[in-house]
Amino acid sequence: MFENTCCFFGHRKIEDSEELRARLYKTLEKLITEENIDTFLFGSRSNFNRLCYDTVTVLKQKYPHIIRIYVRAEYRFIDDEYKKYLLSFYEDTYYSDRAVSAGKYVYIERNREMIDKSRICVVYYSPDYLPPHGKSGTAIAFNYAFKKGRKLLNFYVAQ
Repeated sequence: MFENTCCFFGHRKIEDSEELRARLYKTLEKLITEENIDTFLFGSRSNFNRLCYDTVTVLKQKYPHIIRIYVRAEYRFIDDEYKKYLLSFYEDTYYSDRAVSAGKYVYIERNREMIDKSRICVVYYSPDYLPPHGKSGTAIAFNYAFKKGRKLLNFYVAQ
């Protein structure tokens, strides 16, 4: 899965703009056409993730071979009805084994799972952002991806 895989993570809140959407579309299309990326791993719970999902879904109309996979951080076991629902949006879904005993750190472990399986990480990360609870899951994921030597494409632009 590694060579042709890209994952997404970012802050829950982003500065959405037409310029951001255009840059994201252009970059993701280049990843498909020039980097041979055909598998995209998605988490949940961020506006950036939603924007990336929407962009990849539009690109899927032009490049039907690409695959969207939802890596769950909730619901280790799902029934057929919920799986059918998820597969109406994604081509596959799974729950990472490393998240099983992660407790409140399940999202961190899910992000690490996606990073480990990806060659490229598309992110929205500001080193200056600190959420109200004081810990940034995005910062943890960004630092982990950097240490793992992943190609990081950061879409945050300082205001």
